[in-house]
Amino acid sequence: MSRDNSTFEWSDQDRRAVDLIRVLAMDAVEEAGSGHPGTAMSLAPAAHLLFQRFLRHDPTDPHWPGRDRFVLSCGHSSLTLYIQLYLSGYPMTLDDLKALRKWGSLTPGHPEFGHTAGVETTTGPLGQGVANAVGMAMAARRERGLFDPDAPQGESPFDHTIWAFASDGDIQEGISHEASALAAHQRLGNLVLLYDDNHISIEDDTAIAMSEDVQARYAAYGWDVHRVDWTEDGDYAENVAALAAAFAAAKAETSRPSFIALRTIIGWPAPNKKNTGKIHGSALGADEVAATKRILGVDPAESFHVPEDVLAHARKVCDRGRADHAEWSKSFDAWREADPERAAEYDRITARTLPDGWEGALPEFDAGGAVATRKASGEILAALAPVLPELWGGSADLADSNNTTMKGEPSFIPEEFQTKEFPGHRYGRTMHFGVREHAMGAICNGIALHGGTRPYGGTFLIFSDYMRPAVRLAALMKLPVTFVWTHDSIGLGEDGPTHQPVEHLWALRAIPGLDVVRPGDANETAVAWRTILGHTDRPAGIALTRQNLPTLDRGGELASAEGVAKGGYVLADADGGRPDVIIIATGSEVQLALEARAALQSEGTPTRVVSMPCVEWFEAQSDAYRQEVLPPGVRARVSVEAGVALGWRAYVGDAGESVSLEHFGASSDYKTLFLQFGITSERVVAAAKASLIKAGVKHAGRGETTGN
Repeated sequence: MSRDNSTFEWSDQDRRAVDLIRVLAMDAVEEAGSGHPGTAMSLAPAAHLLFQRFLRHDPTDPHWPGRDRFVLSCGHSSLTLYIQLYLSGYPMTLDDLKALRKWGSLTPGHPEFGHTAGVETTTGPLGQGVANAVGMAMAARRERGLFDPDAPQGESPFDHTIWAFASDGDIQEGISHEASALAAHQRLGNLVLLYDDNHISIEDDTAIAMSEDVQARYAAYGWDVHRVDWTEDGDYAENVAALAAAFAAAKAETSRPSFIALRTIIGWPAPNKKNTGKIHGSALGADEVAATKRILGVDPAESFHVPEDVLAHARKVCDRGRADHAEWSKSFDAWREADPERAAEYDRITARTLPDGWEGALPEFDAGGAVATRKASGEILAALAPVLPELWGGSADLADSNNTTMKGEPSFIPEEFQTKEFPGHRYGRTMHFGVREHAMGAICNGIALHGGTRPYGGTFLIFSDYMRPAVRLAALMKLPVTFVWTHDSIGLGEDGPTHQPVEHLWALRAIPGLDVVRPGDANETAVAWRTILGHTDRPAGIALTRQNLPTLDRGGELASAEGVAKGGYVLADADGGRPDVIIIATGSEVQLALEARAALQSEGTPTRVVSMPCVEWFEAQSDAYRQEVLPPGVRARVSVEAGVALGWRAYVGDAGESVSLEHFGASSDYKTLFLQFGITSERVVAAAKASLIKAGVKHAGRGETTGN
């Protein structure tokens, strides 16, 4: 596809194609009865220009690894993307456009990754797509560093551009600030962001809530900033040549990301509703559609009418795409031939398969010691570094606290920003997100979406609240992202209730498709990481302790940590194998459950301890296995977790008890907190006795005397 714009031409066929985009946007929203036609109408020239002239893509192969990526961050304007997919020749039909927002259609209200070919990410919550695009740009650079680091700029098969469109809403959301600041700091010259500066949102004129100079903001970050104003002459003139020049300049800029502010009028050229909030998020209505079609020279009586010559003109992009693809394939094949070892690694990583024997790198922790699970996790990551080059990550300014830095691995950072503490280079491995939890989550999603590597990002569990929208989208898209959440309970101690998660574990477990894993000691942590990395179809959050936990001696009556892979397992069984009461525990509370078991059994109460590090994995097991671990006939049960009980009630049943924390924490050392709040083995024993009484177990709660 030609990228030479020195003799730029915008033909009559191109103009007709743009008008067709506007007509289809109006018709689709009218047919659906709801939607967002205005932005799709005003961005029609920009979208057509990008897909026809600048975006390197092959509609006949939407998954071509050498393609550019396009992210529509303003997902409410889904028709901006859907109509381009249809006109370009992706597997999208006119009937699909007619089925906008309908059950089972390829055109849901917001674009969904994995549902519609050509959709690179699920966008809807504003700002997420901007951060996804930043993650994709970071992933592209990391991938180049893994497989072709020495090629001159622009000459590697791994060189491509990430393009994104954003709206006023995206720019207002805080996540876009976080991600954009980091993108500039990372000097992501493979990223181009177009900002549709139309001054309209749902509440009409954005002046009601927005007055900053967005261009100055991006210039201050360090972006390469361009301005194209289609209103500058006092009238509205869509100077597509000026936009093409901005696209070309942005693509040529490889030392920093590029920002293009495009001043448009939303809903152009609707005579009565353009430049209003009404056209942002609702159908125009039959009269306004008819009036707009007359302005465009289109028969108002026709709906979804696509002139064959205009469609044929747009579909020529398939020929250009196939030519680009063929040219890239020559370069890619030459690279494979020149470096077969890296090519083999590329094939493995692209297929998301793990190398043979990689589990052998996992450390085993000696029993009898004591180690925080966050520290054990750090040692696990360091051990995996040599065998899993695709695994990389970092934290939101909490490297030493999260233990997310792989020992000896360079930082992913432009050389001018490396520090004494964190040396590195542009192809490094350790990411530094800064205090930007929300962007970190969405950037990790973008990395996973791009393909080629596998990310993790760390912060305190309490700050998972700051990143929850991104975590939810990771689950929705089934992305293999790992969220490392440390300081997982009041066990973090003196930092106090603002930093002590109470409701977070069950709030996160409520997200469908997210695995929440809270290991009970160092060896459970190793099996947890092994299991997480073995899944390629969903995200996981691993919740880790600040405080040291005893490394359990599993050589005697305690079961192997291998049971972690099943989510819940019998860690210590009752004497004789038939329990009167079952104690279910996670994380740092597993040791309390074991202490309580010892006390109960010494009194003659057969007690089973079940370690339940991951409810989601446990629920995925067979009914037979789950009933084996939690026999329905054993009604006396206790759950132990230093947080709200909430979902544990389903596991302990009507006769069960929960040792939990139903209020906020306090500032003190963790031992005092656990004692003061009753998260103790004595409390577990008392709860077990209460449950035995409620379950009607014979002799439950009755003391024993010795006879004379």
